[in-house]
Amino acid sequence: MKYQPPKFTNLADMSAIDVGRLTENEARAILEAIRWPGGPVCPHCGVKTVTRLSNSEKYRDGLFQCNGCRGQFSVILGTVMHGSHITLRQWVQAFHSMCSHKKGVSALQLQRNLGLHSYQSAWYLAHRIRLAMKKDPLASKLQGIVEVDETYVGGKPRKGKRDQSGDLIVNKRGRGTKKVPVVALVERDGRIRTRVVEHVNADNLKTAIRENVNQQAAIQTDELNLYAGIGQEFAGGHQTVNHSIGEYARGDVNTNTAESFFALLKRGVHGTFHHISKTHLPRYCDEFSFRWDGRKVTDGERTVEAIRGAEGKRLVYREAVT
Repeated sequence: MKYQPPKFTNLADMSAIDVGRLTENEARAILEAIRWPGGPVCPHCGVKTVTRLSNSEKYRDGLFQCNGCRGQFSVILGTVMHGSHITLRQWVQAFHSMCSHKKGVSALQLQRNLGLHSYQSAWYLAHRIRLAMKKDPLASKLQGIVEVDETYVGGKPRKGKRDQSGDLIVNKRGRGTKKVPVVALVERDGRIRTRVVEHVNADNLKTAIRENVNQQAAIQTDELNLYAGIGQEFAGGHQTVNHSIGEYARGDVNTNTAESFFALLKRGVHGTFHHISKTHLPRYCDEFSFRWDGRKVTDGERTVEAIRGAEGKRLVYREAVT
């Protein structure tokens, strides 16, 4: 049977209620149109001449066969959805939900909304979508004015709780806390990059800046002395504001954009997820960074971009839980 492009409703123009009404075939058609706008391409050999196998007891729905290598494939092969028993309509709804909730959506809420049978399935699904949202490490570097700031993510320790050495955990703020440090690098009115670091020190901060910021950019930070000397490496130099004396802006010099991102991230941690382990924190940062970069487009357009990012990535369960 020769491939015929399906009748397609543009996901970018759909609201949450429209996505919730999708049938399995409509969801498959949407995923195929996003992944293959010019028609299906064999993920095994790259040939564009393929045949859709007739739906029957012999072939499952949505199966193609390559006319070149004779390999069979479907739209989820070679994506974060590969090997999943979750329906395609549930996948599309999950993508849309995670792309439209400003402060994130918990795995328990996804389980209820999608009708999944276990919390583990929803948790694993959410982490695979976060992987799809992850930025390409080789993407273009940040330009213009780039604000750099750091924060610490985590909740207060329970009263009387002790660490592995048996010492009583004291709730500290800033450096010296048991919380996990996160560095954010934000273009003024533009994109963001985040990095979870082991320690806030000069090497980690400067390495994050060098790897993510164009050398023609201007760096703006707070007064932390660990940034000292970084301005010599960038054409725009390095300017600071002194938070310790109550200075939060001096002309156009500030770190307010980075702090706005941290406010969203922490509201998500405390209000939606309640607790995030250090192991998985980078994926949550990827999720919030993705939504930040797409803050000026619609929920549907953001969802389409996330689905495009699903190709060529894979997260198996044993890797997700470790």
